Amino acid sequence: MSRLAELIEAADPALAPYAVADPAPGRFAGTDDIRGFVLEAVYEGYLMHYGEPRAFTGMDADLRLLAGDALYALGLARLAESGDLEAVAVLSDLISASAQAQAEGRPADAEALWESSSDALVGLSRPGPPR
Repeated sequence: MSRLAELIEAADPALAPYAVADPAPGRFAGTDDIRGFVLEAVYEGYLMHYGEPRAFTGMDADLRLLAGDALYALGLARLAESGDLEAVAVLSDLISASAQAQAEGRPADAEALWESSSDALVGLSRPGPPR
């Protein structure tokens, strides 16, 4: 199952009518573990706000914004549940900084933020088991 198909399955059931039947593997398909799913969820939320979503289609602008927020929350909640607070901080900063770049008309800067933040997340150490 592709990461985007996994995301569709995990998303709120209210989004099911808008799901793409056969989504592509996703931008972060090569990222193993929970971070791959989280990056896809948060990136899809970002695309709902500022681009063309890959896993969902056919929504009006208001529903896209709400769906984007729901996907941000899904990704961050999954990460927080895993105890990976360092990665939660990186993604929270990314969401904020990319929104600011978009609001200021700097979409190329937002894309650069996605590149550097996703690279950082892949390189961050994973939390160990609870003690």
